[in-house]
Amino acid sequence: MLPVVAIVGRPNVGKSTLFNRLARKRRAITHDLPGVTRDRIQTEATLDGRRVLLIDTGGMEFDSDEGFDREVLAQARLAIEAAHVLALVVDGREGLNPLDEQVGALLRGSGKTVLLVVNKVDGPEMEDILSAEFHSLGFPLLAVSGEHGFNLNRMREELAGLLPEESDEPEITSAPEVKEEDKPLRLAMLGRPNAGKSSIVNALLGEERLIVSEVAGTTRDAVDVTFERKGRRYVFVDTAGVRKRSRVDDGVEKFSVQRALASAKKSDAAILVIDAAGGLGTQDKKLIAFLDSEKTPFLIAINKIDLLTPKDLASLKKDLSFELRICPHVPTLYLSALSGRGLGKILKTAEEMRRECLVRIGTGELNRAMRTVLDKHQAPLVKRRRAKFYYLTQSEDTPPTFVFFVNNPDKVKPSYVKYLENGLRKLFNLRTAPLKLYFRSSHAPKE
Repeated sequence: MLPVVAIVGRPNVGKSTLFNRLARKRRAITHDLPGVTRDRIQTEATLDGRRVLLIDTGGMEFDSDEGFDREVLAQARLAIEAAHVLALVVDGREGLNPLDEQVGALLRGSGKTVLLVVNKVDGPEMEDILSAEFHSLGFPLLAVSGEHGFNLNRMREELAGLLPEESDEPEITSAPEVKEEDKPLRLAMLGRPNAGKSSIVNALLGEERLIVSEVAGTTRDAVDVTFERKGRRYVFVDTAGVRKRSRVDDGVEKFSVQRALASAKKSDAAILVIDAAGGLGTQDKKLIAFLDSEKTPFLIAINKIDLLTPKDLASLKKDLSFELRICPHVPTLYLSALSGRGLGKILKTAEEMRRECLVRIGTGELNRAMRTVLDKHQAPLVKRRRAKFYYLTQSEDTPPTFVFFVNNPDKVKPSYVKYLENGLRKLFNLRTAPLKLYFRSSHAPKE
């Protein structure tokens, strides 16, 4: 287990900016709007040569009756409990705030090691002036600027120096390269707002790891949640709900949606969550088309089926079957995060999908098997000529990609491409993985 460094503080003091700087990547969304970060966001980072688990938390407010604020505070308390070192961030430009004092009192009571970070100090000439009143909090203090980079190397050194001795940690040695199939399975949760993405993750983990609310737009960042089940590691990436562009007028939400789509493309598989009670909406159909066009491995999770009558469920299945005619290989699971019904199939289905995506088929085996398919149904005539197939090879995996060498690719009709894809699926038991098929000219076309 890596030592944990948690960044905490009241809203809008620049915690996420510092988090991104320390992580050396833009992992958390930053914005002038207070309260952008809500869930705990974590990533591995290196601080002055020490590997750590770095956690960003939402702004802490103690006297608010807002549901979000209570949930954010609860998540921040969990991060404080897990941390070895805490970075308490305050705003040097605004000065000491009563909320800073409340957070400081909470951290003193935790008994954890604390570094007080006075942010938004743009240079050494302002360091003493902007830091003076924060000494009253009683913690070791460092003035920095997350935006301009002032004193960030020193911040890394200070935090690393406060960590437990390296001898207390497991020795990190060079290990043999991990096989692709043994790496953690990364699953991106995708769907419209309020479909139940966070609820499904919480139900699988058996804890309230992600904030759940009836208010649309609760999740903003792409939040990684790592857990282990039966000796296998999984990473769920909970993403912001994807709405129609015409309904998105918030800059934070626009960036959140971009993050959500990017996370889906970079994951081993995406889980498209659809609210059964809301039916199959236009945005759901667009997401299906997007994932299919990107050849992203994905499954569909129909959530909240306990809210449907048998008649309504049958109607939904019919609508979904029609929509999946463009990608009939996509698995569909019917479940309820509230009751736990059907949840056990998610990981099993995703594992099977990854197994298929990693398959490698030798060129000789491919061509012997596909000859049967080609001989059973020849390519249709196009302008009184038909495509002639010479050989086939697999060029890539994840997803499996096949290249057919033919006399003239223009003579291969889309209907025949579908026939060849179905043949590959049946011959090699590729039931759920997306497949890419390319056709290249091996000889100059003869007319």
